Order: sequence, then structure tokens, then C-alpha cells
Amino acid sequence: MTKRPSRARRQAADAPDAYVWEAGAAKLLPVRRVASLPLHLLMGIDAARDTLMENTRRFAEGLPANNALLWGARGMGKSSLVKALHAHTNRGRKGKARLVLIEVHREEIASLPLLLRKLRAEKRRFLLFCDDLSFDKEDTSYKSLKAALEGGLEGRPPNVLFYATSNRRHLMPRDMMENERSTAINPSEAVEEKISLSDRFGLWIGFHHCSQDEYLAMTDAYAKHFGLVADDLHARAIAWAAQRGARSGRVAWQFIQDLAGELGKRIG
Repeated sequence: MTKRPSRARRQAADAPDAYVWEAGAAKLLPVRRVASLPLHLLMGIDAARDTLMENTRRFAEGLPANNALLWGARGMGKSSLVKALHAHTNRGRKGKARLVLIEVHREEIASLPLLLRKLRAEKRRFLLFCDDLSFDKEDTSYKSLKAALEGGLEGRPPNVLFYATSNRRHLMPRDMMENERSTAINPSEAVEEKISLSDRFGLWIGFHHCSQDEYLAMTDAYAKHFGLVADDLHARAIAWAAQRGARSGRVAWQFIQDLAGELGKRIG
């Protein structure tokens, strides 16, 4: 007679691999399906992909790894890379070996210490993810993030890693730092207090605007993956980018969505 798995094991096997942190209710809301693209469709960011992939693999296997800040050009796949790597890392992993992705909204940063306390005793490993992170002049929640990244007296839980994306390398607008220099009694100390937050991230991974060849390679990859055929694909993709005034992975994806709709095909 085959022995049935215990209830606890069945619950662990059925547990989602992704959640959204709801600070007001102090709970994690399960996400059954993460909106992610296959890793191979993220073109033109090979160096960033390889660096973050290795860091994520180490963390998932219980080895030392660094918090990571993905910064730079808009629409070049920063958040898409985090979600794609989460799915890629979990391939072949089962149960508690699967990495859990937790989205933390920018507005919930001040509650990070509470979330870390909840996760510290858990057996699984958690990748906290904050998309489009930045701080304005009157915002002091960056102090909570600084403490959370290093964990205060207890240290950061060994089963937790933090990835953030931002258009700003130091997470703060340039005019804000310049204003600090001009008004502070000790300008250098005032600026250091603000930009020292980004130093808490062991990995800084830059994303830059793509060339036309890279943009067209992105378009070709999407079209092939979804079975979209158009004789004038490149000419239309270039015209679409010119209309938007930019070339990026996001613009390529928006063009593909428009093309798929025209052709009557469902994607995603």
C-alpha cells in the first residue's frame, strides 16, 4: 500500500512561489501566476543576466550572495530579468528548495523590518523585490531600507535577499543631492548620508539604451517565439520606435503586442 504524503508536505508542495507583501494587514498575499517572460527572450542584456543569474543561483543553493540594485535606462528589462530569473532558478527544484519571490511595493519599504522578522524563522529562501525604487526629498523611509539591508543587531536573515530596480544609480534625484550640498552645514556628510543607501547593495548592475540592431534582435525574438509573421517586420518596428522616440525592450514588446492584435493572435 502506497503511503500518502502528510498534510504538511502536501501544503508545502502546493504553496505558491510568489507573494505580494501587504503591510497594512501584515500578511503575504499569494500570487499563483507571475507575469514573466522566458529568460531567453530578454535580449541585449547578456552581461547583466549572467551576473544576476549566478548571484541568484548561489543564494538558492544556500551560498553567500549579495543584495542587487539594477539601475539605468527605462524599459531595458530590469524587472523582467528578476522575474525571469526567479522562474529559471526554480526549474527542477521541488518543495522547500524552490525560491520564493516577494514583491514589496515602494510605499511599504518602512515595514521591511516587520517582514524580515516574519521570514527569519522560515525554512524556505526568499527573494524580496522592489520595482522602481527611489526616494524624494522629504522621504525618510530610506533609513528603514538601510537598516533592513544589513539587518540591524540581528543581521540580515540568511534566507532573505533583496533585489531592487531603479532609474537612479543612487536612488535619489540629482537635484536633491545638489540641494543637500548647497544647504547643509557639512555638505559632504549630508550627501553621504543619502547616497550611502546604494552602498548597501553588493551588486550594482547597469542597464543602458540599446542600439537599433539590438532592438531589432528583440523584435525578431518575440516574433519568432509567438509565431508572428510580417514581411516588413523590421521597417514597421523601426517606425514604431521612431514614433515613441526610444528603442528598448519595452518598446519592442509594445510593438509585438500591437502586431499580434493586428494579426488576431493571442500572446502572453
